[in-house]
Amino acid sequence: MSRLCGGTSAAKDADETIQKICDSVKSHAEEKAGKTFDVFTAKSYTSQVVAGTNYFIKVHVGGDEHVHLRVYEKLSCHGGGLELTNIQQSKSSQDAIEYF
Repeated sequence: MSRLCGGTSAAKDADETIQKICDSVKSHAEEKAGKTFDVFTAKSYTSQVVAGTNYFIKVHVGGDEHVHLRVYEKLSCHGGGLELTNIQQSKSSQDAIEYF
């Protein structure tokens, strides 16, 4: 798979790896959103290769509600790790995942 550095990939269905990323940032997402999510299931995502990887993830949080997360995964040479850098609330299952 060849991607230009800086461009986002096409949307893909979320897999176990993406769900683990969501699980690891759930408490930070709840803190930023100011509420607790009973459901937190990754549905789809896009990614962007930078000095590390940005993941833009659509997450089902119950009922018809979804949130979009931007999670930054640092390169291992920079210590690795995941950081929730942004969240968009009040999204639907039909909303496209876009750079934010």
